[in-house]
Amino acid sequence: MSKFFVNEFKKYYDITVTKKQILKLQFHSLRWRIIMSNVKTVPAAVAMLRVLEAWGVENVYGYPGGSVNSTMNALDLEKENLHFVQVRHEQVGVLAAAAHAKLTGKIGVTLGSAGPGAVNLLNGLYDAREDHAPVLALVGQVPSTNMNYDYFQEFSELPMFSDVAVYNRVVMTPESLPYVVDKAIREAYKHNGVAVVIMPNNFGYVEIPDVDYASHTAEKSLPLPQATDTEVDQFLELVKAAKRPIFHVGSGIGNNAQLLIELSQKLQIPIAVAGLAKGKIPDDFEANLGTLNRAASKVGDEAFAAADLVIALGTNFPFANLVYRSHYFKFVSVDIDVANFGRHHYLDLGILSDSGSFLQKALGRSATVAPRPFYQASVAAMKDWKSYLERLMQKMDGPLEFEQVYREINRISDVNAVYGIDVGDNIINSFRFLNFTPEKKWTISALFATMGYGLPASIAGQFAFPNRQVFNIAGDGAFSMVMQDLTTQVKYQLPVINIVTSNNSLNFIKSEQEDLVMNFSGVDLYEVDFAKVAEGMGVEGITVKTLEELPAAFDRALEVSRDGKPILIDAKITDKRGIPVEELELDIVDGEFVERISAGYQETHGQMSPEEFFATYDGQELRPITAYFKEYGVKP
Repeated sequence: MSKFFVNEFKKYYDITVTKKQILKLQFHSLRWRIIMSNVKTVPAAVAMLRVLEAWGVENVYGYPGGSVNSTMNALDLEKENLHFVQVRHEQVGVLAAAAHAKLTGKIGVTLGSAGPGAVNLLNGLYDAREDHAPVLALVGQVPSTNMNYDYFQEFSELPMFSDVAVYNRVVMTPESLPYVVDKAIREAYKHNGVAVVIMPNNFGYVEIPDVDYASHTAEKSLPLPQATDTEVDQFLELVKAAKRPIFHVGSGIGNNAQLLIELSQKLQIPIAVAGLAKGKIPDDFEANLGTLNRAASKVGDEAFAAADLVIALGTNFPFANLVYRSHYFKFVSVDIDVANFGRHHYLDLGILSDSGSFLQKALGRSATVAPRPFYQASVAAMKDWKSYLERLMQKMDGPLEFEQVYREINRISDVNAVYGIDVGDNIINSFRFLNFTPEKKWTISALFATMGYGLPASIAGQFAFPNRQVFNIAGDGAFSMVMQDLTTQVKYQLPVINIVTSNNSLNFIKSEQEDLVMNFSGVDLYEVDFAKVAEGMGVEGITVKTLEELPAAFDRALEVSRDGKPILIDAKITDKRGIPVEELELDIVDGEFVERISAGYQETHGQMSPEEFFATYDGQELRPITAYFKEYGVKP
């Protein structure tokens, strides 16, 4: 026997071994088999799922396929501890995972098979990457024995995920499967990004030692950078020298809104918010001027265009290259990530600090300033803007329009409601009309802006917060991309209130084309009876065509959802365009501020004054911010 082993080693490995060495190898091999015979084993895929459980994962969103059957088998074995949510398209699964991460701050997990299943995950993974959401994608691969044989649905998946993922690995052995998944989760949390683990299907069946592979430890907040006295004093000197300072606040404000409000009032600095900060500063705070650019408030855009000092607080504004280039101003950035300094504007002062530390120190080292004309004018203009929005919502005659739909959403919303908001006009309208508060939760596809986000987000929201009211707000274009997953709401008894604003138009794009020298192209949609579609999937559907029908429909939605069932309202609204405040521009002429409408807009719509522009959008009572500047004595 020893002679045989000696010859085989020499033949295949081109090395010479002695009989003594072979006997030693045989001994250790026998010893290993004896040890293993006394160790409890478990399928590698089960061990991998137990890693997820140790990290607190409760739901895996995905769709079965032949290349993930070992994982599906493990999910069945672990069904008492981990819930598999079967969606009807991988894109819905991965968007639900991304929404879960955004709503909870905890990792979202999605599953897709090799080939088309893997490709279908990309859309949602890019959404997670762009919005800095920790997501783990478990991706199937053909059995290792068939890899590199041009097997059915076998292809190199690593390159496909190399751009989107912060961690991207193919599992090489069954024993390493749980380890790789554990590391992937750590990397996703570390970088607030996407981790991808590609799993040859046969590995999941292999028995490996049943030990604790997870590295999850007690959660602990890492120390954050703190503002220094010198930095805060430099900031206060810039504020002292400014006439028209403004805060531009992002999601980095965290839970420090009250400190910001106090500093805003003390230093007389109004606040503009980035989209993802909506609701963090209460909408009813007088100096909250709302968002900027297109999904914006009139006063937010106007006041920012006049600012001579911008203090960016925890924001990474994706439209900065447009909005921040509108005019000259001094720029202060307060951020915990030094890589964000200078990303969007040349720095006059960068303060590496947590927002809370900065605000507390600024409050402690500053003196209350006299009423600032710019602050007063902005507050007065914002009050009138809010009155305009309220009047549109309370309209009781004429055709059904989007503003009245939002009035009803606000009316029936619980104080801690959760909103999944889809891409398109509903982003603009939500920012203007939805009653955001710190107690509520909401999520959008912010930077990647993928249509079809609202429904998956509502599924994730209802699973994450089973005792809270959840809405899906989507246009007819976005909803039709994912409407098959109404069946997921039914299957898992998710009492989501689905609101579809149907106007037979891709109105967000139509509005862009309206401002260009071109005909409308490709933006008309064939009308769909979404109530009937919903009923075919087991969801009660209500079609609303008039203002008079609206309140009863929403009362019914409240009743059905409280009974534990999903419902859909198909609101047949007009294709009216909301006022495009991004077309307002401010200049200085002869030492005075002058407001005008952009040349591009006037080229396609005709010459008009700001007052004529406002009247076009039923805003006869609106005034240019320059009128408030004159009233309060704001000068360039």
